[in-house]
Amino acid sequence: MKFETPASTNPIDQLKVVGQPLDRIDGPLKTSGLARYAYEQHDVVARQAYGYIVGSSIPKGRIAAMDTRAALAAPGVLAVVNAQNAGKLGKGKFNSARLLGGPGIDHYHQAVALVVAETFEQARAAAQLLKIDYVSTPGAFDLAASRASATVPAVPNPESVVGNFAGEFPAAPVQLDATYTTPDQSHSMMEPFASLAAWEGDRLTVWISNQMIAWTAADLATTLGLAPDKVRLVSPYIGGGFGGKLFLRADTVLAALGARAANRPVKVAMQRPLMANNGTHRPATIQRIRIGAAQDGRISAIAHESWSGNLAGGKPENAIAQTRLLYAGAHRYTALRLSPLDLPEGNAMRAPGEAPGLMALEIAMDEMAEKLGMDPVEFRVINDTQTDPEKPGRPFSQRQLVECLRLGAERFGWSQRSPTPAQRREGRWLVGMGMAAGFRNNQLTKSGARVRVDSKGLVIVESDMTDIGTGSYTIMGQTAAEMMGVTLRQVEVRLGDSSYPVSAGSGGQWGANNATSGVYAACVKLREAIAQKLGVAPADAVFSDGMVRTGAKTVTLGEAVGEAGMAGEDSIEYGNLGKQYQQSTFAGHFVEVGVAVDTGEIRVRRMLAVCAAGRILNPKTARSQVIGAMTMGVGAALMEELAVDKRRGFFVNHDLAGYEVPVHADIPHQEVIFLQETDPVSSPMKAKGVGELGLCGVAAALANAVYNATGVRVRDYPVTLDKLLAHMPPASYPA
Repeated sequence: MKFETPASTNPIDQLKVVGQPLDRIDGPLKTSGLARYAYEQHDVVARQAYGYIVGSSIPKGRIAAMDTRAALAAPGVLAVVNAQNAGKLGKGKFNSARLLGGPGIDHYHQAVALVVAETFEQARAAAQLLKIDYVSTPGAFDLAASRASATVPAVPNPESVVGNFAGEFPAAPVQLDATYTTPDQSHSMMEPFASLAAWEGDRLTVWISNQMIAWTAADLATTLGLAPDKVRLVSPYIGGGFGGKLFLRADTVLAALGARAANRPVKVAMQRPLMANNGTHRPATIQRIRIGAAQDGRISAIAHESWSGNLAGGKPENAIAQTRLLYAGAHRYTALRLSPLDLPEGNAMRAPGEAPGLMALEIAMDEMAEKLGMDPVEFRVINDTQTDPEKPGRPFSQRQLVECLRLGAERFGWSQRSPTPAQRREGRWLVGMGMAAGFRNNQLTKSGARVRVDSKGLVIVESDMTDIGTGSYTIMGQTAAEMMGVTLRQVEVRLGDSSYPVSAGSGGQWGANNATSGVYAACVKLREAIAQKLGVAPADAVFSDGMVRTGAKTVTLGEAVGEAGMAGEDSIEYGNLGKQYQQSTFAGHFVEVGVAVDTGEIRVRRMLAVCAAGRILNPKTARSQVIGAMTMGVGAALMEELAVDKRRGFFVNHDLAGYEVPVHADIPHQEVIFLQETDPVSSPMKAKGVGELGLCGVAAALANAVYNATGVRVRDYPVTLDKLLAHMPPASYPA
C-alpha cells in the first residue's frame, strides 16, 4: 500500500479497540515467567553448549600472540574461537568496529576470543587460562583535547546556514553565548546481549535479543559470508534495548562461530562488565549555543554547534537536529564536528540527537529568558513557529507545542514558581521548578505484515517486528482487531522472526506508527479478498462483532474465509508527504526538585509531561513508555556518566555497581497528559510515537529546576552535588 495522500476516514477511526487503554497481551506471559528470552530457549535445539567472551585488555594496538593450549585442555572445553581460526569475516553495514578483534585491536573490551564448553562455569574458568600478549599503541581518548582537530563528518547536512547569523548575532540587543557538555552514557538494559546459535548444514538459526531483525540478519549474513536466505533470526521477547540492540553485536557473531567450531548449538550472554565497552554507547558532546534576541524576546539569530567523537567510520551525535526545527529565528547556523577517538563505538541510544541536544538547548533557552526578564514558558511561546524555520514554505503537519506548554504550566501550578532563584525553602530543602520543551521527529519507514484468518475466525498477525517492552504485540493486535471487526481476544500476534514479513523494527520512536500501518495495509488486502470471495465490492463489506455483513446477508468471519482460511500480506510505503510537511512530536516537561541546602543532595518531587504525538494507539502502554522515558531523563540529568580513563582508554564504571541509574526511591509521582490529536499526514493510523518524546527535554527541565531552587547554574551534566556545594546559599535554617 502506497500512502501518498492524507488519510481520510477509515475503519481505525471507529476506535472500538484502537485507542483504548487495554492491558498488554504479553503481560501474563512475562509476569508468569513464560515469556522466553534469547538465553532461555533451553529446548529449541538439543545439546546446547556455552560460550564465554574474552575482551581485549588494551584500547588500541595488536595481539602479538595468543596461547590457547591450556584453555583447550581444560575440563569440558569444546573449542576456542579467535581471529586466527574464525575464517574470513566481513563487516556489516551498521558496525564501526570489527566484532571479533585480532590481530588489530580497535577498542577496549573488543571481543578477541570465545571459549566454548559444556557448562558456563567450565567456559568461564577456561577463559582465564588464555595467555594473550598485547602490543599497545597510543590512542586518543579525550574529546575536549581533540576538539580543535575535529572535522566536518561525512553525514548528510552536517552544516546549515540560513540568513546571516554572523552579522545579526553581534547586533542583537540581548545575547547568550554558552557552552554545555553531556557525558558518555550507557544503555544499561536489564537483559544483556544474548544469542543461541545452531547450524543445520549451511543454514544458521539464531535466537537473539535484537530490535531490528532485518538489519541484523543482513549484517550477520555479510559478516559470515552467507547468502541472506541461509540466516534466520528469532527474537520474540527483548529485555530492554534503548538502541543498543538495533545492530548486530559480538555475542551473535561469536555464538555462530562457536557453534560451527564445536559442531554444537552454542549460547552466549555477554558478561555485564563487558557491556559498556564492548557494546555501543551514547557519545559525549561539547555544545556551543548562541542566541540573539530583541528586547521583546523574539529570537533573531540562533546557532548550535556540537562536537562529539567516535571510532573511524563512526558517526557524530546529531545534537543539533532539534535546533533546526524547534524555534523561530530568521538567521541560523548549525554545525556538527567529529573527532576520531579510540573509545568504544558511539551509536544510537534512546532519542539519539535530540536527547543530548535538548539537554543543552533547553538550558540555553532558560538562560536567555532570564536575560530578557521573561517567563521561560512565555519566551518559548513567543518563538513558536508553524513552519520549518529553515524552509518557511514547508508547514508542520501538526504542531501543538504551545498547547503542551500552556496546559502543562496550568496543571503543574507554574504560576507559583518564583522567577528569582533560591527563594523557596522548606526546612533544609531549597525548592524550585523547571521546565523544558520536548521534541522528536516522526520518522516514516516501510513496514510489512501478514494477517491470516482461520475457519474459526481467529485472526493471526505475523511480522518480524519486535517488542522491547513497548507493547508492540498489543497495538498490532488492536489494529488487526479493529480492521477485522473482532475483539483483541480473537487475535494472535506472532513477532520477531525473520521468516515473517519485514517490518519497521523497534527504534527511533518509529515502531508503533509504522508497524501498525503495516498491519493496516495487510488487513485492507485481506478485507478486499474476503469481499471478492463473497461477491461484493470491498466498500460494501462491513466487518463488525466477528461478522461480515454484505447487504442483507451476514456470515461469521470464519464462514467468510472458509475451511482453508485466507491471508493478506502487504507493506505500508510512503510517498512524498514527508517532503511536503514537517512531521514532529512535541511535549512540555515540568519538574519540581528539592535540593538540600547543607549537602547539595537533589530530590525530584514532581514530574509532568504533556505530549502531542498524533493518535495515541493505547493510552496505557503509551503512558508506560513516557514515564519510563521520564525516569531515564532523571538518570541523564543527575547521575548517568561513563567515566573515561583518559590514560588507558576505557570506561571505568562498566557495570551496574559503578554506573548509576535511577531506582524506585529516586522517582516521584509522574503525571502524563496526551493532547487530543490525530495527524492524517503521518499514516493511515494518524499516529506518531511517544517512546522517545518522553525523554527529550526532561534532563534540561531538571537542571533548570535545580537552578531555580539554588541559583547555581550547571552546564556540565550530570548535575551532581559536587558542582553545587561551593556555590550554594548559606546553610543556616530560617528561624
